Amino acid sequence: MIEKLLEKLQNLAGTRSAFDPSQLGDPLALQTNWTPAKGGGSSFRTHKLVEVNPNRLEFRASAGALLFYLIFLLVGVGVSFGITYSKLSSGRFSWNMETIMPLLLGLVFASIGGGMFFFGTTPIVFDKREGYFWKGRKDPAELFDKTTLKNLAKLDEIHALQLIAEYCRGNKSSFYSYELNLVLKDGQRINVVDHGNPAKLQEDAAALSAFLKKPIWDAIG
Repeated sequence: MIEKLLEKLQNLAGTRSAFDPSQLGDPLALQTNWTPAKGGGSSFRTHKLVEVNPNRLEFRASAGALLFYLIFLLVGVGVSFGITYSKLSSGRFSWNMETIMPLLLGLVFASIGGGMFFFGTTPIVFDKREGYFWKGRKDPAELFDKTTLKNLAKLDEIHALQLIAEYCRGNKSSFYSYELNLVLKDGQRINVVDHGNPAKLQEDAAALSAFLKKPIWDAIG
């Protein structure tokens, strides 16, 4: 009975009042999808907006996110190195389960940390000189065929900035993650960032709105 009560309370906590896009007074808002553009998310702030120069803004990994990624990476490397060094120094190194299992565990942690660091530090760029937004390590100016980039849009194709919330339910905890999406003139959306700090996301969206001179459609309140 207590478990059912807790479940009901969790469901109630995950309920938010529905956002009415008609209040924006923009016909395109009624054609735009208001469900999450990217499933999942994070319970903490993973990105912050940085002004590189007056013509370029970038979302970069936050200090907390970098620390989180590095902990996984360093724990994995530390376990693998520690086990190997201990076995070698004692003269007991051999390829048995006692050695292989800790090494595999260390490699798994290191791989997860390395993967999160690689993808978490992917450049997210708004550049007025080039006239593009993109996510990725390839600069559009260096590509002959720009259509090969998935997350790419001309700045003049951006119609609005969309802020929405997603309730993420895990096995042991549940939380809200908040999305910043670009809404293009044809109603399509491109996810920019997705993390768990709504105040900072709204702050970054306001700075980006001033930079792009585009309105914010704020559905997170």
